[in-house]
Amino acid sequence: MHISAFDYDLPEDLIARHPLPERGASRLLHVDAVAGSYTDRMFADLPQLVRPGDLMVFNDSRVIKARLRGEKASGGRVEVLVERVTAAHEALVHLRASHKPKPGARLRLAGAIEAEVLGRTGEFFRLRFDPARTVLEWLEAHGEVPLPPYIDRPAEDGDAERYQTVYARNPGSVAAPTAGLHFDAQMLARLRALGVETAHVTLHVGAGTFQPVRVTDVREHRMHSEWYEVPADTAAAIASTRERGGRVLAVGTTSLRTLEAAAGPDGGVRPGAGETDLYITPGYRFRVVDRLITNFHLPRSTLLMLVYAFGGTDLMRRAYAHAVASRYRFFSYGDAMLIERQNQA
Repeated sequence: MHISAFDYDLPEDLIARHPLPERGASRLLHVDAVAGSYTDRMFADLPQLVRPGDLMVFNDSRVIKARLRGEKASGGRVEVLVERVTAAHEALVHLRASHKPKPGARLRLAGAIEAEVLGRTGEFFRLRFDPARTVLEWLEAHGEVPLPPYIDRPAEDGDAERYQTVYARNPGSVAAPTAGLHFDAQMLARLRALGVETAHVTLHVGAGTFQPVRVTDVREHRMHSEWYEVPADTAAAIASTRERGGRVLAVGTTSLRTLEAAAGPDGGVRPGAGETDLYITPGYRFRVVDRLITNFHLPRSTLLMLVYAFGGTDLMRRAYAHAVASRYRFFSYGDAMLIERQNQA
């Protein structure tokens, strides 16, 4: 479980810094952990890889415009990235400044928002925003789309639409559940016409998803906690899928982590809301999800560990090496994988 086991070499030019003109135009690497093989496909081929009675579970969290730039009352520049909205007028934030502000300090953000530093909670700062609007209203009016650091460019007008799934409805994420970015209305309609059922969960993705693993023994790493909710009809749909012998396909690692966090010992999914810091590494026994659609993940990341656990370490290493050699596009705006789960002892 040394961190070096989850490393790979990635040429910089394979990092997708802009989306393709069409959502469904990406490539799809189909990884079958049962057969121990992988096949190059297109995302448009997905209807050929499902069957009636399957259930696809999507994360319907909506990305908020979580980045704000501004200054302290003293004039020093600050950059705020909202991690979580905790009340109508309060939020936990990452705050960058040459000198960290103390409790009671006043900030002016985006030239329009007055905010007060209430204190710190671990690595986060607690801010109270001007009560003239809610935090979400301020962010929608003046925030920036919080593109991941590896995209390495300012947000552009098109990102507000493309760094968002077409089915997003519950605002709260500061990073997109990126596997869903490949789906458009036409693809969803094609899948339903084939008899594939769909359901939704909500997990609000925190900025911690981009935090590097800073330990050499990955068992010592601790995940950030994230809020999730499983509706009762989604839990019922999973039970029905199991009864009829269908397969549960999680669209994205966030959907997978939500379902596994809500699973009981028998594999049944319990409806309700909660917090999860579920950390999946090789050896984890999956209880709910049979198939996973996901993008390609950062070296040495917890998400790479998750897909190694799901598809098998040796096969996933070979699949990633093939993707690099075949010049797949990587990360949030990149191409996709469909992974069939490995057999579990």
